[in-house]
Amino acid sequence: MTTQNLLVELFVEELPPKALQKLGDAFATVLADQLKALGLATAASAVTPFASPRRLAAHVTAVADKAADKAVQQKLMPVTVGLDASGNATPALLKKLQALGADVSDPSAAVAALKRAQDGKAEALFYDSVVPGATLAAGLQKALDEAIAKLPIPKVMSYQLETDCELPGWTSVNFVRPAHGLVALHGSTLVPVKALGLTAGNSTQGHRFEAAVSPVVLADADSYAATLRKDGAVIASFAERKAEIARQLAAAAAQVGNGARPIEDEALLDEVTALVERPNVVICQFEEQFLGVPQECLILTMKANQKYFPLLDAAGKLTNKFLVVSNISPEDTSFVTGGNERVVRPRLADAKFFFDQDRKKTLASRVEGLGKVVYHNKLGTQGERVERVRAIAKAIATQLGDTQLVADADKAAQLAKTDLVTDMVGEFPELQGIMGGYYALNDGLGETVAHAIEDHYKPRFAGDALPRNMAGVVVALADKLETLVGMFGIGNLPTGDRDPFALRRHALGVIRMLVEKDVPLDLSALLAGAVPAFGDKITDASAALADFIYDRLAGSLREQGYSAQEVDAVLALRPQRLALIEKQLAAVRAFASLPEAPALAAANKRVGNILKKAEVEGPVDAHVNPALLAEQAEKDLFAALQRFVPEADAQYEAGDYTASLQTLAVLRAPVDAFFDDVMVNAEQLDLRLNRQGLLKSLHKAMNRVADLSRLVA
Repeated sequence: MTTQNLLVELFVEELPPKALQKLGDAFATVLADQLKALGLATAASAVTPFASPRRLAAHVTAVADKAADKAVQQKLMPVTVGLDASGNATPALLKKLQALGADVSDPSAAVAALKRAQDGKAEALFYDSVVPGATLAAGLQKALDEAIAKLPIPKVMSYQLETDCELPGWTSVNFVRPAHGLVALHGSTLVPVKALGLTAGNSTQGHRFEAAVSPVVLADADSYAATLRKDGAVIASFAERKAEIARQLAAAAAQVGNGARPIEDEALLDEVTALVERPNVVICQFEEQFLGVPQECLILTMKANQKYFPLLDAAGKLTNKFLVVSNISPEDTSFVTGGNERVVRPRLADAKFFFDQDRKKTLASRVEGLGKVVYHNKLGTQGERVERVRAIAKAIATQLGDTQLVADADKAAQLAKTDLVTDMVGEFPELQGIMGGYYALNDGLGETVAHAIEDHYKPRFAGDALPRNMAGVVVALADKLETLVGMFGIGNLPTGDRDPFALRRHALGVIRMLVEKDVPLDLSALLAGAVPAFGDKITDASAALADFIYDRLAGSLREQGYSAQEVDAVLALRPQRLALIEKQLAAVRAFASLPEAPALAAANKRVGNILKKAEVEGPVDAHVNPALLAEQAEKDLFAALQRFVPEADAQYEAGDYTASLQTLAVLRAPVDAFFDDVMVNAEQLDLRLNRQGLLKSLHKAMNRVADLSRLVA
């Protein structure tokens, strides 16, 4: 058995660029995993994926030409079934052995070769054999079939291959794109595998226009990348191509000077990497007159439509220069630059035209048009939605600020959706909100309202910025609450991976604004206050929506590093001021580190269980009659509560949750003594109720910051 490095390549027509990297990684990973499972490769075998617009390939080190044979022991049947009373083989045993390929010409010898061992209560017969290891040809065929079958193909194509037989015909093949070549080299040896109607060879195709030779012949597995680069003008590695593009973009920006830098966009960089085989970055420019158009419009049209990299100056402002990643490298690049400049000019002219036309009408004049745009068949038009957002925003602003905040929030809420009926947003939906901000400034509405309009969709994704001013926070909260309350109110909830109205994202947005902007409003009041805006269009699903929001909050807090126990303890009390939750979590963490914490948490759980049983007969009053305190332990506990609870309550009211819990930690000793010496469920009714009242007082005092019983391991 010898080991050499293996190279497998599928040469195909242009692969979908947004899926290319995943396809390349999946192809290499599955292929290598299958080879390892068959014993042809080991855990130490290194796997290198390759993916270019027209190829998927994998290089795997230390692949054997044949897997090692395996000793296998197989249970046959109980001894009582396999052997008769004389110890001779029964027909059933002989038939089983024959099926396994054993020599049964001498039945007594066949029986002697078997092993007997206890299998549970009965004794069984076992057959030892050696299974030959897979050959590379057979194993690679299986691995290749599996790698192709498990590719995360966005959309499968069906195409026909002409059959190679005396009677002409066609065979249908399903794959991501038509395949035209297959390479399989073990060292320099060709491995005779087949896939997608192709038989493996040792040659592939290079760059469509710049390959030095065609076909590109590969001497061995290890020379694949170097040969493709030298003879085929192709950088086969996705990672190497991406790094080369990033290097050339930086170099070109430095050549432009004045602190110019290409816009940072990882998704665009990945997509362009998947579009070229040998990148060549060139510098292009457009007329400066287009810089009068909002830069977001120009950047979007260059990125989305042309896959260009706009250049920003040192201050982050768009310049009239942009970078193109070309797939060809001519000596004279003027044709490349000229062609791309001609292509982008009409796009920018369209953007300028839309911008100029939109500014001829005020946002206020567009409000009526929203009444003709359907939002949801059960919730009405965008015009109706705007009125709901206005009502919710007004309610929030009234609680938070003065008449100016109410006026600014109302104006922003009224106009926030009007850019949906502009030409620019009709062409580029990604600019909704952004264009509304520009048009508001054009209408002379001032920065406060303009920023609130632009920001009312924020945060749009994890890590996105929050609205810049309080009017923006109010309108963004109102907009997200309108969506959440409305969708929950008509039963349109997320299921599994489906969340067409992005309710999870909206919930996280509400959480972030309430927490990070320290908005002094109760969550339940916010939800309840949004319901009346819908009239009879919905049912009140505030309770289910609150559960949904707390679930999102719990997940977010765990991602931030808080333990499940800490989060559960705090959120069990359904705290209404979300901005205070991190202080509560910090207090719980500090309390949990105290030596008294485990005993108090366990006692707290015990108290909760006692009260739960007692409250079956009716609510327990947190009232204690000192005259009915009979045992010294209950007198001591009552005295400790009288002494320390007022101090802990004062610290709680002052927002010092850590100090409040630490003050209560001194109750450990009297609580332990109480449970050691006092019978809570005394037969005498007044004593029993008094002791339950004492425990209720203790429970109430201990659980203001968090439900400490949730800290019990």
